[in-house]
Amino acid sequence: MIYKKFQDLELSALGLGCMRLPTVDGQEAVIDETKTAEMVEYARKHGINYFDTAWFYHGGNSETVMGKVLSQYPRESFYLASKFPGLDPEKGRKDPAEIFEKQLEKCQTEYFDFYLFHNVADRNIDMFTDETLGIHKYLVEQKKLGRIRHLGFSTHGSLATIHRFLDTYGANLEFCQIQLNWLDWKLQKAKEKVELIQSYGLPVWVMEPVRGGRLVNLPEGDLAKLEALCPGVRHRSGHSGSCRALMPLQ
Repeated sequence: MIYKKFQDLELSALGLGCMRLPTVDGQEAVIDETKTAEMVEYARKHGINYFDTAWFYHGGNSETVMGKVLSQYPRESFYLASKFPGLDPEKGRKDPAEIFEKQLEKCQTEYFDFYLFHNVADRNIDMFTDETLGIHKYLVEQKKLGRIRHLGFSTHGSLATIHRFLDTYGANLEFCQIQLNWLDWKLQKAKEKVELIQSYGLPVWVMEPVRGGRLVNLPEGDLAKLEALCPGVRHRSGHSGSCRALMPLQ
């Protein structure tokens, strides 16, 4: 495993994303805990030490299952990341303390190594930057208390939205997570996003480097084109796409 330096930490260049864990009979909210435990064990044996979950993943059950699985290992042997949900204003707003405390309980931990404002986007930027809701203030307070070791944000938002969020809270942020792969380099303007984020001195975490497995499990038509260009070369990986990778770019 290759490791990337982040401050005084050594993070595995690939992390295990927990948005697409194995499920039972294709039911998104019913996670196969046995297969997930096997996946985590395999990942750890091969050097992965970063695990990324979130409030919304698998209908709210990803944090619970990952908390149960990871509790079998020494807490100092891995880095755990979760996220504050980008709440839809139309569905009501919740107390950030209520959510955060529940996340700690579900993940069976006393702190998060990495914690993110989840999916800062055009539709929720007003909420995230509304100081009357107390989200930013609360999370900064948790960081001071050591319950969040490193605070950052993830985003699929526009350049203008990212710029606004960084202008507002950049002084308290340590990293940013964006979708970046050969397709989204242009489709989601990843190149411009990387340049903007790094101009604020923040490293970039990469999500969806293989588009949830779609870039390594190609449709038959696309696969045929590749095989015609390079006969005899293996073009299909066979991976299920249940893992998501993250890589800190310095």
